[in-house]
Amino acid sequence: MAGPFQRFEPHGQGGPRIREIPMRLMLPNLITVLAICAGLSGIRLAFEQRFETAVTMVLIAAFLDGIDGRIARMLKATSKFGAQMDSLADIVNFGVAPALVLYAFMLDQAGSPGWIAALLFAIACGLRLARFNVLDEDKDRPAWQMEYFVGVPAPAGAVVLMLPIYLVLIGVVEPSRPAAFVSSAFVILVAFLLVSRLPVYSGKRLRIPRDRVVPLILAIVLVTLLLFAYPWQTLSIGAIAYLAFLPLSARAYSRRAAIESAASPPEPTAN
Repeated sequence: MAGPFQRFEPHGQGGPRIREIPMRLMLPNLITVLAICAGLSGIRLAFEQRFETAVTMVLIAAFLDGIDGRIARMLKATSKFGAQMDSLADIVNFGVAPALVLYAFMLDQAGSPGWIAALLFAIACGLRLARFNVLDEDKDRPAWQMEYFVGVPAPAGAVVLMLPIYLVLIGVVEPSRPAAFVSSAFVILVAFLLVSRLPVYSGKRLRIPRDRVVPLILAIVLVTLLLFAYPWQTLSIGAIAYLAFLPLSARAYSRRAAIESAASPPEPTAN
């Protein structure tokens, strides 16, 4: 008699079945599940008015969700199951969780406009992730365009979205009804940045000169220490710096596109 659950096929590619699954194949999916737990726990903590812990849980969820795919590739444990699960987790951790945490923190004071802004961001995040999955399968894109995201990536959008919370926690902004309306407008702006065609440099193929490796390591350590010592100040500066970086990225993309267009041979015209 068949059991209530089907056998788990980690790769689903028609290969030989194995009776025992190595732990390394399960580890990426386990990290994804833990990321979902952290994101949902952040929502609960927000509605319990424990906002600092709630934001921390959302950031932990974003971090875990960002490394599960890399760990899967490093361990050679990628699978269709894991890819689908990761996409669903992204919507929760980068779209739903930060939007609801910010709504419980401030946007609820704006009434319906605040709720509409939170909904728009969550929907925009889902659309952004769906477009990313489609573009990731497009093998006809020029290689240099792979260095840029189309629109602000969902993880960065989630971190930037909570900028009003950071500013309140460091005492720069006082939570009030006018601040809630301004935050709602900011949320809508970030939502449109997610689904926009704005080219955003990804840094995936960035190569560091050998003589700059040690200073870069030192800078990363410094930022990490600042994040632990002054978390909300560091996150505020980081979010503002990222927003300032977006026009520079678009300008660099335009220059690169002009160079590539001038270097490519003209298409033959029909006589």
